[in-house]
Amino acid sequence: MAIKFAKRMEDLKASEIRELLKLTEKPEVISFAGGLPAPELFPVEEMKEISKIVLDESGTQALQYSTTEGFPPLREQIAKRMNSKNKTNVTKDDILITNGSQQGLDFAGKAFLDEGDIVLCESPSYIGAINAFKAYRPKFIEVPTDKNGMIMEELEKILETTENIKMIYVIPDFQNPTGRTWPLERRKKFMEIINKYEIPVIEDNPYGELRFEGESLPSLKSMDKKGLVIFLGTFSKIFCPGYRIGWTCASQKILSKFIFIKQGADLQASTISQREVSKFIDLYDLDKHVEKLKEVYERRRDLMLETMKTEFPEGIEYTHPEGGLFTWVELPSHLDSRVIMQDCLKNDVAYVPGGSFFPNGGKENCFRLNYSNMPDNRIIEGIKRLGEVLKQHMIVKENI
Repeated sequence: MAIKFAKRMEDLKASEIRELLKLTEKPEVISFAGGLPAPELFPVEEMKEISKIVLDESGTQALQYSTTEGFPPLREQIAKRMNSKNKTNVTKDDILITNGSQQGLDFAGKAFLDEGDIVLCESPSYIGAINAFKAYRPKFIEVPTDKNGMIMEELEKILETTENIKMIYVIPDFQNPTGRTWPLERRKKFMEIINKYEIPVIEDNPYGELRFEGESLPSLKSMDKKGLVIFLGTFSKIFCPGYRIGWTCASQKILSKFIFIKQGADLQASTISQREVSKFIDLYDLDKHVEKLKEVYERRRDLMLETMKTEFPEGIEYTHPEGGLFTWVELPSHLDSRVIMQDCLKNDVAYVPGGSFFPNGGKENCFRLNYSNMPDNRIIEGIKRLGEVLKQHMIVKENI
């Protein structure tokens, strides 16, 4: 008897980023592919101490099942932090702890999408969200973007003329993959449009605290008057991704659905991980830790952009992110970043080809670079190698 999978499996493919990370595990490869934090900045010694304290103080509780919603003190800490950093007015009862913010993306798809429903997203958008939503077999409409993010006039045209739009997915702060940030006026206009059409919004905010320059801007959630914005946050980028602790903040009407979904998915996030993260916040200064990350990441961003300026051939454009982990490179339209990637791997340097960030395909002349993970000397060497490969491909195309 032949094995028959569900139809939704036909649309699912391995994450291109995850597959690339397998290729780049060789120590000689300089990888700008993953969105990985700097491992040397993980608070290893502090977490050794924290682990012992948690087990000494509440070992039996830490090793037991706990509530689906999550550890109440941690939810209190998250709400307080959101109110301070994101200008919201939320309480712990608005927070559900998830296994990373990626789980929140999957839950959003499960809660809102039936086959054939429409998702709006920025063009390009985060590949992990695209893959999470694809499991529920929607159609994607990519809203055009410029240097300031999603273009509001284009969004409104789509909303005026399209039926069955079930949700909008956006990353207003240091967007993955482009690194772009929406200015305040665009955020206000977006919420004005959302309140008019009453479409649920997934505001993904994994990088918002990692701002190197400019003023912090209020989240979309802080402007949400109708309970339409679902805010996804995570400790992965500002603390340690290995704990897999993220959260969803939403109105009770929406959050209750997410809680039901989580009960069916995995019952709860790790009890001991939640308690350890909470204890770190109690005993140490998380803001100070984030400042240390920002200092290192800003230096690495500057180093990468300065090296690209000298090593890349003319005719290549790239973004100058004000924070976050990524810059986005656009090549002349006749070049294919997937083809170029093969030569890069031969030279032991890697990036993520840009085509997968467009859910409907059709754009291969771009790629994403991460600057947070590699030390300074490898950033310089990796960009030099990448520049040499790009020069070769530019010359070949010009001579054809």
